[in-house]
Amino acid sequence: MVQRMADRGRFTELTMPHMQALYTAALRMTRNPADAEDLVQETFLKAYRAFDRYEDGTNIRAWLYKILTNTFINSYRAAKRRPEKADVEDVEDLYLYHRIGDLQASGAGRSAEDEVFDHFTDDEVKNAIESLPEAFRIAVLLADVEGFSYKEIAEITEVPIGTVMSRIHRGRKALQKALLDFAVARGLVGSAEAGH
Repeated sequence: MVQRMADRGRFTELTMPHMQALYTAALRMTRNPADAEDLVQETFLKAYRAFDRYEDGTNIRAWLYKILTNTFINSYRAAKRRPEKADVEDVEDLYLYHRIGDLQASGAGRSAEDEVFDHFTDDEVKNAIESLPEAFRIAVLLADVEGFSYKEIAEITEVPIGTVMSRIHRGRKALQKALLDFAVARGLVGSAEAGH
C-alpha cells in the first residue's frame, strides 16, 4: 500500500506539469473542448495504469504525448463515420515567403515573413492549423507547436521517420497556403502575387 501511494505521488509529480500542454494539443486534435477534456482524462488514466512500465529518466513528456496521440487515433478518429483523407496532390506548392511581394522589413534583422505574421491574429493561425488534414495536423503540431524532434514524433505516432518528415513538409505547405489565403483576404498580398 505504501509503494502504491509513493507511485501515485511520483506519477502526479511527473505528469501534472504537462496537463495544460496536453489539453492544448488535445483541443487542436479534437477541435472540441469537451472531447479534448475526455481525451486528456483518458490519456492520464492510461498513463497511470501503465506507469509501472514507464522507464524512469526517459522523456515523460514524449511518453504522455505518445499515449495522447495513440488514444486520439484509436478512439476519437475511429469514432468518426468517415475519417479525413488527405489527397497530397491537392496540397499546392505555395510558399508564403515567396508571395509577400513588396512588403519591407521595418526593423533591422526582421524578415518580411515576420512583418506579415504580425498581421495575423491567433484565431487565424489556429484556424489555419485546424484546417489541415489530420495526419498533417498532428505531425505539424508535434513538431512546430510542441517542439518534438522527427525521431520523437516517429516514436509518438508509430510511423517511420520518413513518413513523419513527409507529413510535416506537406502539412507546412498546406499551412502556408491557408495563411496565404488569409493574407490575400486581408490585402497583405495581392491576388496576382498569390497565383504564382
